[in-house]
Amino acid sequence: MEKKIFSGVQPTGNLHLGNYLGAIKNFVKLNNENQNECIFCVVDLHAITVAQDPKKLKDNIYETIATFIASGIDPEKSIIFSQSRVSAHSETAWILSCVARMGWLNRMTQFKDKAGKDKEKASIGLYSYPVLMAADILLYDTTHVPVGDDQKQHLELCRDIAQKFNNDFNVNGFFKIPEPLIQKNFSRIMSLRDGTKKMSKSELSDLSRINLTDDKDQIINKIKKSKTDTLLLPSSNTDLEKRPEAKNLISIYSNLMDVNLDDTINKFSGKNFSEFKEILSQVLVDKIIPISSEIKKLLKDKNYLDQILDKGQERSNKIASKKLKKIQEILGF
Repeated sequence: MEKKIFSGVQPTGNLHLGNYLGAIKNFVKLNNENQNECIFCVVDLHAITVAQDPKKLKDNIYETIATFIASGIDPEKSIIFSQSRVSAHSETAWILSCVARMGWLNRMTQFKDKAGKDKEKASIGLYSYPVLMAADILLYDTTHVPVGDDQKQHLELCRDIAQKFNNDFNVNGFFKIPEPLIQKNFSRIMSLRDGTKKMSKSELSDLSRINLTDDKDQIINKIKKSKTDTLLLPSSNTDLEKRPEAKNLISIYSNLMDVNLDDTINKFSGKNFSEFKEILSQVLVDKIIPISSEIKKLLKDKNYLDQILDKGQERSNKIASKKLKKIQEILGF
């Protein structure tokens, strides 16, 4: 069965190993499967729900596009575009915000997490973010959306909005009800300094993450200095669960090598961390350095990246504007 896949990445800069293993590596796999039609969006409208430096935002958009291509996404096969260049996203988000209900949005836990204690000072955009996400997805008759744990609730909201629109206007099946695509055997990538926290660019120490633009020496140094415990590597999954730093490093190895976590545990059971870290460092260097080198090369050719964005805008706008026109007709505009 052919799948129509939509996914977006925020242009926040300094994309790291967690972004690669959690999303981009999976995008490449989906892009390479012949039965899939993939649309990958740089969601720059979502990025401005919090304050952004305009110059940095522009640079980050280029870096995200470069990372997509350097990682192996084919811009000829898949549509790669910038959200702000296709006005149908903003227009549809307004229409869907008139369908969505306050009670639904009030249940979104990610807003509560991001807004913090003083939510009165948060932007309306941060609050209504999931409605724009619904517009992103529904405009393309998306059948499947790759999601992590933090986005499952937003996809459920998208499904609710689609169903309500279809029911309210008696247009059964007009908006496709998208299904989640969950990565199998995927473990969330955690900080190299604290195995209980997600790897993040917002963490102060650069030693907490492997950036996709790091060089060989930086990668080796960061793994060498990564936090571990005093025991040998565990012999079972049960033991691993009690040791977050060991679990994180073993999970990184398993994800990079596309092997089962149990197989990795069996392979390194009883070994010391210094030996394992040397092997892990080499695997990271082999996988990340070609991507890092290609990102840096692409960022020197902004004309090429602009061509990708222009072509992506043309292809995505053709689909999205056609869908928006039908939405407007249904509404009576």
